[in-house]
Amino acid sequence: MKRVSTAILGASGYTGSELLRLLLLHPQVDLVAVTSRTHAGKAIAEVFPRFAALPGADLEFIEPDMDAVAAGGAEVAFLALPHGKAAGYATALLQHAVKVIDLSADFRLRDAAVYEEFYGAPHPAPELLGEAVYGLPEARREAIADARLIASPGCYPTSILLPLLPLVREKLIDPSTIVANSMSGVSGAGRKAEVPLLFVECNESVRAYGLPKHRHLSEIEQELSAAAGHEVCITFVPHLVPVNKGICTSTTATLVGDVPDAVEHALRSTYENSPFVRLLGAGGNPDTKNVTHTNFIDIGWHHDARTGRLLVLSTEDNLGKGAAGQAVQSMNLLCGFGETSGLLGV
Repeated sequence: MKRVSTAILGASGYTGSELLRLLLLHPQVDLVAVTSRTHAGKAIAEVFPRFAALPGADLEFIEPDMDAVAAGGAEVAFLALPHGKAAGYATALLQHAVKVIDLSADFRLRDAAVYEEFYGAPHPAPELLGEAVYGLPEARREAIADARLIASPGCYPTSILLPLLPLVREKLIDPSTIVANSMSGVSGAGRKAEVPLLFVECNESVRAYGLPKHRHLSEIEQELSAAAGHEVCITFVPHLVPVNKGICTSTTATLVGDVPDAVEHALRSTYENSPFVRLLGAGGNPDTKNVTHTNFIDIGWHHDARTGRLLVLSTEDNLGKGAAGQAVQSMNLLCGFGETSGLLGV
């Protein structure tokens, strides 16, 4: 059985630890390097005791030295790092012929000016933007398989784009009327000590944030514009809810003509060969409890005849299909493994 040697940069955050779980259990992966400035010199099992009995959990964290990562034999590296920091490591790894799957925002946008607008700093490696493949497997399977630099999508964009791309492409909805409301668990903010993320601040409370221009809006509009063939501008309202994991997104848009049956056909024909997209059909109401700890996205929809609008609903695990799981799905395509390899355990 073919195997691949992998590395994780930034393996001690929430997304990094989920990558650890998936790669330690993956039947075709050897984990050869994990980096963390905080935990350098400690074994994975020491930092994350829940992994203690797994093969490979005795591997020690190292400082983020790309020469050492490459020398350790890594063929594919996952970058679970903040935006702005990942690009420099990606550049160094590519020079060592290590393929990169970046989970930050550094390579998701094709336009450096848009990156600067939304992220507040010049792009750190604009020369690579034309090469990076937007790693949404259901939309880019062939390109991912041939890539050396994959930009894994954000959690909110995944929950919005997968339901909407077929509908926009088939011109079944008016893109100018799209309004997306998303609710995310607190782990989506990352593993950091900030007052707004403390238990007492989040528990028993729901609030919108990142308004009116959340950073993920940039990649959502980029991909919707590509599907529509013209510039698309939408309203996006993210909310923080007091759960650990999970995203629930409710999107509305005006139907173009009275074609609710065409919506069903567009979604089913697009995703009939997509193992991680579960279509609940007309009247379906997805629930986060059915997707957390998995790489599935559940999608349901309703036609509101009274307003002429379509209601599209989706749920996913923000650390799974919205981050680590989707990145491993891309690795499977990149390495020629089965798309579901290492991802069907619950």
